[in-house]
Amino acid sequence: MTIRQQTEELETQFLHPKACLSAKSKGRATKEEEGEIRTCFQRDRDRIIHSKSFRRLKHKTQVFLAPRGDHYRTRLTHVLEVSQIARTIARALRLNEDLTEAVALGHDLGHTPFGHAGEEILREIHPGGFDHFKQSLRVVDFLERSGRGLNLTHEVRNGIVTHSKGKGRIMPEKKSERAETLEGQVVRISDLIAYLNHDLDDALRAEVITEKEIPKKIVAALGDTHARRIDVMVKDVIHTSRATDMEELNMSGPTSEAAYLLRDFLYERVYESEAIRSEFRKAKKILKDLYEYYLDHLEEIFSALPAEKKVNKNRMVCDFIAGMTDSFALMTYERLFLPQQWTVL
Repeated sequence: MTIRQQTEELETQFLHPKACLSAKSKGRATKEEEGEIRTCFQRDRDRIIHSKSFRRLKHKTQVFLAPRGDHYRTRLTHVLEVSQIARTIARALRLNEDLTEAVALGHDLGHTPFGHAGEEILREIHPGGFDHFKQSLRVVDFLERSGRGLNLTHEVRNGIVTHSKGKGRIMPEKKSERAETLEGQVVRISDLIAYLNHDLDDALRAEVITEKEIPKKIVAALGDTHARRIDVMVKDVIHTSRATDMEELNMSGPTSEAAYLLRDFLYERVYESEAIRSEFRKAKKILKDLYEYYLDHLEEIFSALPAEKKVNKNRMVCDFIAGMTDSFALMTYERLFLPQQWTVL
């Protein structure tokens, strides 16, 4: 018996009956031989961590554009915080921690530079529209490894494409709109817990809001510190889900109500505040100009994108722009559109 098989056997003994077992995965689009050491979900996690798109997350905006302060979150630190929260919940519920971690680390691989400002402008100008969760799936299926993709398991791919909620419910009422696995649903909830709390923390650090401005109902229900709020929300998910023997994975009514209230507060005072939106407008202009430029100069990016049959130039430019980091987008815009200092003495 290999080490992988021993791990798979331990899963059958320890994990909850509703957990997703590695040995029961629906598999990959292209079949591969199983490894000797790692389960299929461990291999998926490692492929994501070693991917170029994962490394680029360190220079992509979470909320504050191209932040210079050392302690502001980026898209990379966001997925790490989501992963930590999701693993805590998964372990407590005896779910598959490796599957949970793989989905958490891969869920934002398709995010644009400049955060949701980038997503908004690509949605407006790209003929096919744009959603970062669909782009994340496109990254792992096609764009990574020069067009070969990462060939991830069905369960990880499904968790990635169903994680996003926007202003919608924490967990959709329709089961068809939820992740097929409980592990994927854990990531969806953990994503919300992570961004509500770290975006609030960053907004306080940036002095966009003050502690006194946080609604008292939120403080009463969730606590008055960053650590306390996360602790309350995580424990609530665990206890609420255990109480139904995992028939429904969710927060309790009072805690979810407080979470929605916090989300509304952040949208009003942070995400849609004039201080943030004014910078977003600049970022959107940068990406719009770059998009239009590369439509007319496709030869400049063709070598940077894998060749795909029957793909149109709008799709190729969209992939190129979405894959940029904040710093690369700014550097490219400066090179293409701003006068350069003459260097010959």
